[in-house]
Amino acid sequence: MILYEYPFNERLRTYLRLEQLYRRLSELLTRAHPVDHHFALITIFEIMDVASRSDLKTDVLKDLERQKNMLDVLRDNPDISQHMLHQVARQVEHCFKAINEQNGRAGQALTENEWLMGIRSRVGIPGGTCGFDLPAYHAWLNLDPRYRQRDLEDWAAELMPLGQSLELILQLLRETGVPQRVAAEQGVFQQAMPAGRSFQLLRLRIDPHLNLVPEISGNRLLVSVRLLKLENGCKPQPSNEDAAFELTLCA
Repeated sequence: MILYEYPFNERLRTYLRLEQLYRRLSELLTRAHPVDHHFALITIFEIMDVASRSDLKTDVLKDLERQKNMLDVLRDNPDISQHMLHQVARQVEHCFKAINEQNGRAGQALTENEWLMGIRSRVGIPGGTCGFDLPAYHAWLNLDPRYRQRDLEDWAAELMPLGQSLELILQLLRETGVPQRVAAEQGVFQQAMPAGRSFQLLRLRIDPHLNLVPEISGNRLLVSVRLLKLENGCKPQPSNEDAAFELTLCA
């Protein structure tokens, strides 16, 4: 099954973009080729760019505080594993403390590294990191992979409190949803949003063998899914087929 996610607000859009970048960085850090390390460094810069929103730290702290309050309500509930609840509460507390103690925005300490910022200023130029433009960077890419990995891990560590917090927030958010099996008639599905609840995220799973791509739109009143037929190397076209998929609304 292919999973698609649709955020209902700008805060969640930022969280999901950062989650994708952190996953890419985690994958690239385990590799040893200079090209992988080049794109790992670019990913670090991209995380810094997305995390530069002035209100991001405040939003993350508010979400962690909201999770703390929700967990407190569940204490002494006989239907809830208190051991698991305690573990999650400790994770939330750890993330809250790490974010709260961090000075400024994620990766701000890296902006004081003139060498890194010199590379950052060139990555937006096509071919701007050639050896004749940045000979010191070229030399770094030719170091033993272990030295490059050590440097990348040190730089990435400046971004980890935010990454760990987002991972936990999104995990807890996704666990609030209950999957339901629905069907699109002639390629179109619509559903009124349940009254009295404010949803933040829609998750959709569809069988890849159907060769269909969901085009999702939604607001606080209505969710709409239009299925498109995937064509080889061409723009997807509207589908008129009946098709089933799994839909989850997360609050």
